Amino acid sequence: MCPLPSHENLVAELRELRRRGLPGLRHCTRDALREAAVAAGLCAGPDDEQTGIEELLGAAVRRLAGGHPVRDDDSCDPLARAAAHSFGIFAARRGVPGTDRRKAAAGVYGVTTERFRKSQEHDVIAELAAAVLAVAREALTGTAPAQRVDSVRESGTPAVAAPPVHAVPLGAGVPSRRPGVRPVTAAPAGRITVRVCPIEDVRNVDVLVSSENTYLEMSKTFRPTVSGALRRAAALRDASGEIVDDVLSRELGVWLRTHGRTGLPVRPGTVVATSSGALAAHGVRRIHHAAIATPVGDGDRYHVSPAVLGEVVRTSFELARQESEFLSLPMSSICFPLLGSGRGGLPVETAARRLLDAVRAELRRDPSWSVLLVTMAESHARLLRAASSAP
Repeated sequence: MCPLPSHENLVAELRELRRRGLPGLRHCTRDALREAAVAAGLCAGPDDEQTGIEELLGAAVRRLAGGHPVRDDDSCDPLARAAAHSFGIFAARRGVPGTDRRKAAAGVYGVTTERFRKSQEHDVIAELAAAVLAVAREALTGTAPAQRVDSVRESGTPAVAAPPVHAVPLGAGVPSRRPGVRPVTAAPAGRITVRVCPIEDVRNVDVLVSSENTYLEMSKTFRPTVSGALRRAAALRDASGEIVDDVLSRELGVWLRTHGRTGLPVRPGTVVATSSGALAAHGVRRIHHAAIATPVGDGDRYHVSPAVLGEVVRTSFELARQESEFLSLPMSSICFPLLGSGRGGLPVETAARRLLDAVRAELRRDPSWSVLLVTMAESHARLLRAASSAP
């Protein structure tokens, strides 16, 4: 298996490459970029090294855009747009001088060139380096080989959506399922199934929904919460078990920065999608993070409005349909925990009724989906089963 470079080395090389531009790649230090391109299967030797590195960067930029075609307009994620401008990846922009590329990238965020250089540019380069590693890692594991990609297009230029790239586990060091726990999978289309199990043990369900606070700050990995369990299970680890990529928290951080919400709350009911990290090996495609819990007082308690549960279910289904269409993901199943019944403080009966009412409404609207409801308590599962069988 080809070695992967460190994130730190990639960041250093990308900083130099941003200054020189792609035409100056042959004059840059590129050991880490070459290692990543070889691992991704995009180059085999000196003859195709430069082409392979450029294709790797194109794939990484597309990954930052969530698998969407990268266009220079507001329909595209600003992080991906800024990266495409910074490195001259947009079609017909490859040879643009570094000062002009930085100015165009700063324009994506509506800031001055100097402000961008001191602030957003650091995030752009760091996230691009992480995306490069994710593309290479996927190719190494054989779950989704890196694709040779078309040029990233500017606004008004036709583009073809490319297959999305998702984070996947390293070959060793990822904790396996606990002995004696039977994998839980999706039910037939149009059905609601209730199971007693940890949500991280769910297999072959396209979307897992996580409950988050309104700051979209995930629980610590050691906490016994849905958020903490998914964060822990999705993290990528090395052979020793050390986390090398806290995938879900990192991608939520990118969303918060690009939407100007770092350290600020989002509206209750907001749902943000990320990749599934190591859970991709379990057949999980996406994680939906539902902001339902508003901190109260000094932050040791939370408030959850019952009405927000219905909004989250509707939004998550709509987001899943959009992702299925625009990311070319054949998704048809979704899993919800018993939202709001933990530290959110909602009575279990209330949470079960609100959740089931919203899920039934969505299945009446689109019966092609199947829904799995999971809880850790058998008593809560009985309430959900009773509610799901009620007329």
